[in-house]
Amino acid sequence: MTAEINTRLLVEILTARRDDFLAQWTRTIGDDLQGRLSLAELGHELGELYEAVLKAISIGGLDGRGEHFGEARSLLIELSRNRARQGFTPTETARSVFALKEVLEPSLAGEAASAQAYLQFARLLDDLGLLTTEAYVRTREEIISSQAEQLLELSTPVVKLWDGVVGVPLVGTLDSARTQVVMEKLLQTLVDTDSTHAIIDITGVPTVDTQVAQHLLKTVVAARMMGARCIISGIRPQIAQTIVALGIEFGDIPTNSSLADALRQALKEIALETEDDVKGLL
Repeated sequence: MTAEINTRLLVEILTARRDDFLAQWTRTIGDDLQGRLSLAELGHELGELYEAVLKAISIGGLDGRGEHFGEARSLLIELSRNRARQGFTPTETARSVFALKEVLEPSLAGEAASAQAYLQFARLLDDLGLLTTEAYVRTREEIISSQAEQLLELSTPVVKLWDGVVGVPLVGTLDSARTQVVMEKLLQTLVDTDSTHAIIDITGVPTVDTQVAQHLLKTVVAARMMGARCIISGIRPQIAQTIVALGIEFGDIPTNSSLADALRQALKEIALETEDDVKGLL
């Protein structure tokens, strides 16, 4: 019975002083964000959240995990996602909820009955604040994952070097994820450019171990299945010594010390193939 009385008292106070509480809440958060979000936008955002929380309490009480808080939780998740995209910190995001406790405390903490209602409402706001942190973290993880994929795409370009010849300049470590991206982009570029030769340049790869060699071989095999001949360039003396010491076999895959030599070889092969085609027609 006491819980119902506290809930009813809380609803009455939140309804009667809505404009006052909301204005104070907006100003408090606005000061925290130091003008990085307009007060008009912030007021609209917090106003929707205030109404959703008040409606939920009126319908089903102070259990923030109940279905009646569904709209309020959705608004908080959206708020958290926006804050994460806008570059705000997790603390600044959670403060959007916790600051409401500071606003309500002077009005509710004075009398015993209202103080008890305030404590129950404060626990509710704590739960909702934790929800914002969880949503913020998930969004930041999504952003970081997306940025990593974009960087991976940028770090594995496939360029057309000549008619019939494409190049893949690799820089940095070649791992499984990057190998998959290289394969997909190389195969698609071979189709798009109707190329017959691919040069994989490893000048920018710091070390070549057994795992890196396996990744290179997988890429070569995938290109061969598309009918393209692969040449590996950028074999420096240190890399050559490491390959020999590890007993790595590239088989019949041609290798060159520089991209220029590899391109020269590819163009010679294309010229010979063209000459043979002409002779065949004659």
